[in-house]
Amino acid sequence: MNTEVETHKAPGRHWRQGITLIELAEMFPTEEAAEAWFESVVWANGRVCGHCGADDTYAVKSGKPMPYRCRTCKRYFGIKTGTVMAQSPLPLKVWVYAIYLDITNLRGISAMALHRSVGVCYKTAWFVQQRIREAFTAEGPPVPFTGPVEVDETYVGGKAKNMHARVRREKITGRGGVDKTAVVGARDRATGRVAATVVDSVDGPTLRGFVDDHASIESMVYTDGATAYRGRPNHEAVNHTVGEYVRGKAHTNGVESFWATLKRGIEASFFHISPKHAQRYVDEFCWRHNVRDLDTIRQMQDLVARMVGKRIMYRELVS
Repeated sequence: MNTEVETHKAPGRHWRQGITLIELAEMFPTEEAAEAWFESVVWANGRVCGHCGADDTYAVKSGKPMPYRCRTCKRYFGIKTGTVMAQSPLPLKVWVYAIYLDITNLRGISAMALHRSVGVCYKTAWFVQQRIREAFTAEGPPVPFTGPVEVDETYVGGKAKNMHARVRREKITGRGGVDKTAVVGARDRATGRVAATVVDSVDGPTLRGFVDDHASIESMVYTDGATAYRGRPNHEAVNHTVGEYVRGKAHTNGVESFWATLKRGIEASFFHISPKHAQRYVDEFCWRHNVRDLDTIRQMQDLVARMVGKRIMYRELVS
């Protein structure tokens, strides 16, 4: 069986190939088509057990309790096993549409909008969204950018007017405002890629540690005039407090543009995000930025591949 999905090239379309909802329905007309596509992505190098990773597997004729069994660990498994979709009772077609809607809405899609679009209850839609966001999480230690690298910090969390009155009454946390969460980010000018991390503090050790993790020691680093960045070699700063935003090659316009996209998405789609889940939203927008030049189907494939080996339980999310 050919498990590759046709990308439906259309004349005159933008160079980054998109997919309409009608085309998506044609690509995945049945649950079997969705299952075949997931298998082609997750098991691109051959089917392996979702429990132990062994490749000595076989198909179960009856398909019960799951379609495959591993000869090594003697356990049954399916395409959802060993991914963020594990034990989900939702059809794979629902997951296809959830993934599609998430990545094609540039500002993200709220759980309420997903609930209305795919016909599941709000609680289920929210859990699906959080599971998808688990796939956005960076894998392994950060790979330092070669630079030049722009570094800046910001605060996210939504507008106070959209927060519950109880939240608005909470104490103001520094210059971040009401219930704001600090985020530090870096943008590599050479590749356009970004990385960002939620931090508890914007003091010197925290910010310098982030820079050391995300920029090689030989890279030129550009920041604002915050004293926390001082002391690093190959570093230039612009002084925003006196109205200086560009001085030759020294500026942080690129990473600030990413902050604008992140904040517009939060304010337009999510209104308010809690500090507990803030990193998930930051990871989502970083991933979205870094794959923006890929065709839609390639973005979907990349996201599904990142679902493997990750798991999040509902009780962990709400505890």
